Amino acid sequence: MEEIDRRIVTLLARDGRMSFTDLARETGLSVSAVHQRVRRLEKRGVLRGYAAIIDHDAIGLPLTAFVSIKPIDPAAPDDAPERLAHLAAIEACHSVAGDESYILKVRVASPVALEDLLQQIRAAANVSTRTTVVLSTPYEHRAPDMTAEAAPAQDNSA
Repeated sequence: MEEIDRRIVTLLARDGRMSFTDLARETGLSVSAVHQRVRRLEKRGVLRGYAAIIDHDAIGLPLTAFVSIKPIDPAAPDDAPERLAHLAAIEACHSVAGDESYILKVRVASPVALEDLLQQIRAAANVSTRTTVVLSTPYEHRAPDMTAEAAPAQDNSA
């Protein structure tokens, strides 16, 4: 990926609503050149979408937890993500290495709601759970470091 594309990705990661005019000013390109590059990044799947960042406290979901799950029967099919997809309180599902199979990030209104969600997760996916409640979040939704120094080395041996 070219350095100018890295710069565009970094800027949009920080502010997905940044205008093409502002992107052009920040990158030194013309508005039409920025527009073409953004469309190309979208087409390649580098930019997969734009989203609002929600204040979960303000919408009544102040409790965040990470729920590690592992199947009760190790021979059972690995289909927990599909079995849990209907539970809207699960914000993210990550396949992980280690003792657990997946780690879920969940957001709920209260400890009682968390307890209810854990019961739903166990019943729906036939898994055991281990839960870590978040006390505070100093930062989240950080933009990736897209500088040339941080980018993976390109293989030029071909």
